[in-house]
Formats: sequence, C-alpha cells, structure tokens
Amino acid sequence: MQDNATEVTAAGIARLAGVGRAAVSNWRRRHPDFPKPVGGTETSPSFALTDVENWLREQGKLAEVPLRERVWQQLAGHPAGPGVALLHAGCALLLVHDRPTDWLELAAVFDERLAQRLPAALDDVLNRRFGPRDERAVRLPDAGLLPSVPLLRGAAELAAELGARQTYEFLLGRHLDANPRQYTLTPAGPAQLMAALAGPARTVLDPACGTGALLRAVRDLSPEPDQRLYGQDSAPDLAALTALRLALGTPAADGATVRTAAGDTLRADAFPDVRADAVLAHPPFNERNWGHDELAYDARWEYGFPARTESELAWIQHTLARLRDGGTAVLLMPPAAASRRSGRRIRADLLRRGALRAVIALPAGSVPPNNIPLHLWVLRRPGAGTPPAPELLLVETTGGGPAGSGDGRDRLPWEQVQQAVLDAWRPFDRDGTIEELPGVARSVPVIELLDDEVDLAPARRLPPPAAAGGAEELAAVRTRLGDTLRLTADRAPDTPPAAQSPARWPQTTVGELARAGALLVRTATPVAAASGPATGGSARVPVLTDHDVLAGTAPSGSPQGGDEEPVLVEAGDVVVPLAGGGAVVRVVDEATAGAALGRGLTLLRPDRAALDPWFLAGFLRGTANNRQASSFASTATRLDVRRLQLPRLPLADQRRYGERFRALAGFEDALRQAARLGEQLVQGLHDGLTDGTLGPE
Repeated sequence: MQDNATEVTAAGIARLAGVGRAAVSNWRRRHPDFPKPVGGTETSPSFALTDVENWLREQGKLAEVPLRERVWQQLAGHPAGPGVALLHAGCALLLVHDRPTDWLELAAVFDERLAQRLPAALDDVLNRRFGPRDERAVRLPDAGLLPSVPLLRGAAELAAELGARQTYEFLLGRHLDANPRQYTLTPAGPAQLMAALAGPARTVLDPACGTGALLRAVRDLSPEPDQRLYGQDSAPDLAALTALRLALGTPAADGATVRTAAGDTLRADAFPDVRADAVLAHPPFNERNWGHDELAYDARWEYGFPARTESELAWIQHTLARLRDGGTAVLLMPPAAASRRSGRRIRADLLRRGALRAVIALPAGSVPPNNIPLHLWVLRRPGAGTPPAPELLLVETTGGGPAGSGDGRDRLPWEQVQQAVLDAWRPFDRDGTIEELPGVARSVPVIELLDDEVDLAPARRLPPPAAAGGAEELAAVRTRLGDTLRLTADRAPDTPPAAQSPARWPQTTVGELARAGALLVRTATPVAAASGPATGGSARVPVLTDHDVLAGTAPSGSPQGGDEEPVLVEAGDVVVPLAGGGAVVRVVDEATAGAALGRGLTLLRPDRAALDPWFLAGFLRGTANNRQASSFASTATRLDVRRLQLPRLPLADQRRYGERFRALAGFEDALRQAARLGEQLVQGLHDGLTDGTLGPE
C-alpha cells in the first residue's frame, strides 16, 4: 500500500457499503482480516480506500457505488487534504473543459507518467486563463501530483457524464456541506437577488469573494461578451477556488476575463485601477482589526473616516471607490450598520450625496448567520454634476404574518421575497420614487432621515399594514377557528381497549428492509435553482425542510445551490428528520408530492406490496424506538434511521394499524391548524387595538 493513499473514515465505509456506522464497527470487531487503520485518531480512525474496497468486494458487501460517490471519497480522503484535492481536481477539469483531446492523450499512460506530464499541461492552460504564474491565484503546489492521479481520472470520467462545471460544483458543494463553519457562504437565492439588483455589467468586482457565489450569480444572470470578473479574498485557497469555479462556467472562446488575487483587500487592494460597472460583496462583519490605524489617510474615505467599530462602512467606501461613475454596488450588511451611532455621520454623507439608494431588510435565515435578518445596501457612485437623489428606498421583507415567531422559520418563500424586492426596486430605480406599499416598501425623503440618529433600519420607517387585513379578516379568522375547533373535537380518537398482555412481535429494522428491497432509503442532495432570470418568473422546485416536517406545514424551503438532481418526494413516501431526537415522521400526501427533499431529512419509499406507509410511519414514531436509534452528543441528538425498528406483520395487519395511525395524524393536523388560527387571531387583535385600527368596544 502507498504511504500517501487515499483514506476513508468509518462513515465513508458505511456509505460505500450502504449500511450504518454500527455495522462497520461490528465488522471491525468480528473480522480479523478487516483492514487496519492507517491514520486518524483512536476514536476516529481512517483506512486506506483501496484496502477497504478490496475487503468489501471479497465479502460481497460492496454496493454498486455511483461514480460521483467514489470520486467524492477520493477527494475527501486525499492525503494532502480536501483543499489541495479541490485545487488539483479543478485544474484537471479546466484542462478537460478547454482541451479535452489533450487530456485524453495525457490520460492514456500509466499513473506515474501522467503525474510527470500533467504539471506542464496544467500550467499552460492556467497561463492562458489567468495570466502568468506569478500573477495568478491558481498555482499548483510544488509537491507531486501522483497521489491525486486516481482522483483526477475519476473526476474526468465524471465530467464525461455531467460536464466539467457540474462535476466541480458537485465536489465543491459536498465539501462546503461537510465543512459549513469554515466558510462564509452566500446562498444561491440571495446571490441571484444581488446580481439582479446590480443589473447587467461588463466589469464586475467582488472584493471579498469567498467561494465565488456572487460572481457566479452575475455570470449566470448576465453573461456579457468579453465580461471581466475580478475577485479578491484573504484566503489563498478561496481565491484559487473562485477562479477555477468561474473559468469552468465560462467558455474559453467567449473572451471573458477571470482574475482573482489573494490578500487583505482593505490593506492591500489587488485591483486599485479597476473601475467596475458593478461591485457585489458579502464582507466580513464586526471586524476590529480591519486597518483602522494604518489607513487613517487613505483616499477611499471620501464619505468620512470609519470608526474602528465600523468595518462595514470601510467596505462600503472601498466598493464605491472601485465603481465607475453611475456604477452600482450591492452589499450584504449586518442590521446594526444601519443604526449604530458611531456610523451616523458617514450614513448622513452617503445620503446627502446620493450614493446610498436602497436599504433592504431580508428575512432571518436567508443568509448565515441564520438568526439575524441581514440587510442589502444598494449604492451608486454619483457622477460629476449629477444632482443627489432626493429619496431613499426602504424595503422590509422580514414579516411572515401577524403570528410570526421572529426566528426566520415563518418567513415568506424566497421567491416571493425576491419578487417583492425587485418589484419595489425596478420602478424606484427608473423613476426615483414609488407609491408606498404599507409595511413592505416606501421611498423616504432624504431630509426626513437626516436627524440626530440617521437610522436607516426599514422596520423603523415602514408602518405595518392593517392588523391581519382589518376587522373583517379577523372576523373570518374567528369563524375558521370555531369550525376547526369543532372538527378537532370530532376527530379526537377513542381510546382503544387495553391488550390482555403486551404484544411481542418479531422485529426487523429499516436497514434490513432496505437490503431486502422492501423500501428505498434516500437522503437529500443540494437543490439547484432553476435556470433563468432571477425574477421569480422561472418555475422552481419547492423544498420540504426539516421544519416543515416538524410543524406539519407545506414545503417552504428554497434551492440553495448545487448541480445535482434533487430527490423529489412522492405520495406515500415516509420522511424522517435526523436531528433533534424528536419522534416525528411524515407521510407525504398529494399536495406535498413533487417537492425536493431538504437537508437533514431521510426519505423512505416503501414497496406498497410489502409495506403500508402509515404502518411504517406510525411504528417509526414510537418514543422508545427513536431513543434506541439515536446517538447523543453534548449539544445535539442525531437519529440513525437504519436502526429504527418495526414489527414483521402481514400486510393486512399492517393496514389495520395504518388506518389507526392515519386517523391520529388527521387529529394532529387539526390541532396544529387550530393553534395557528388562535395565534393569528390573538396577535391580530393585539395589533389592531394598539395601532388604533380596532376599537376596544
């Protein structure tokens, strides 16, 4: 075995074999010939992927592994780490993308010879795409490529099926999903909205490019001829990743330029001479060490020198300095930046000179951190002789209804949020003003905002709409509540008689049923947004989230990026949340069918000739069953679905139990509906009484 062979963890072995991790632990104990660990730790060992595959094949336990799963395991277990593996795979895929015949010629030799010949070929294609080696962010490490050759061959094979861009997006998406805390991510929906707000642009800059989501959104929305895309990030691996991601989505023949650089943007700007048509950024928040002391006399502080605690206003002014006259910038900002006293003078000057055009409050959960409703600031660099704009657009999209919980879970579907924002921005951008949409959008005279606070938070300037639609709507809610309460009472289940002795059935597990073909087990894949303009006009697949399952509501999630085909649920599927340790299971009905399976959910698709869906869901929901199938960490509980048990019963008996479980589910739905209507009525009455639209009589 090579010392630098690809390694795989116990979790990876379980995925290869289609079993739970407990089965892998049993194999290690029961089979003396099971491969020995070659790395990792005592509690989390890693094994040589080749040795594991050979052992599983000899034992007849190796499932038919999809090519994409094999390639992912090679990347995740790369001896130099997944970051280096992503760089190597991206460079090879760019060669496949730009010069497929060259790759085929190179790949026809043994691994050792391929590793020797690849660097020159890769350097050549990188030079043509990104410039000379000393000027580009994408540089191959000096270490040899031999450990990466199996990965590169697999990635090229996968590219023949999916395409080079889709292959890289799949590998990158898997890596980001596996390491979410290592990166500042901008989901696909908000990125598309930011690109739509910026509009078509030939020269685009992202000074805090991260994984390249914003530049990719611009390229997808408006692929201008000879477009120039610039990105900078303080992390060299992210600057390289962004360059490869953009190049793989850009045909070499269309003349587009991709340039990225590594470095601290505020202290060492890599593109000081760029004058962009659009700048999009998701900058770091609340930075104290952003260069306050070194940059006191920097020419970029045209609107005032930011305080040490106002790093976000430093980024705002940096983006304005990199725009051409009339160019547009769109930045994600923390809500505190709209109202902190330390930034009021800069905010006031941005308003007076017409640089700030809109502040848009997004729902909590749209962009990490998910507990904060971030803002979008839309700015435009004033041209010489252009009079300042007299009004500022404020948009509030955080309200999910009068009974909103404030945690972002009750927010409007993302497509509606995006459409509401664009419906307000486009006429305002054209005319400089709009008619007020109560509680949603208002163009506010700048003079009204220039008080002692210069508070730009939309929620403080937008009066809410009439409570729950007014008195008539509240009366209708009360009527619906009464009907629902009567229905709930009618559906209250009778208590069945006690059994003479507890039933004892032979048991099986979900894992055993899956291996026997009685049901199919599927987990979620990243759901890609539909192609087309980011205007809400394209049909999109709604996503069934874990919260939807727990709350018994309709699918409310939005696509979050990725190029894999989503797992679509069908009527009769059983969906199980993996986190939280709660005994909650949902049988998909006709109204939910067709939605995409969201993250944190497992889908069980029973063979109706062997398993009744309601029988399956009912027994999986048992408290004791969930307890024995759960693993516990210090802060969370996770369910191993394959360990869940249910009795072996004839189909006729299953259906008897299934009917009982179906009736219980109907009663539970009625209780939920009554609770929602009651909360809506109570909150609506409170709001109406306190804002004066309802009288106390």
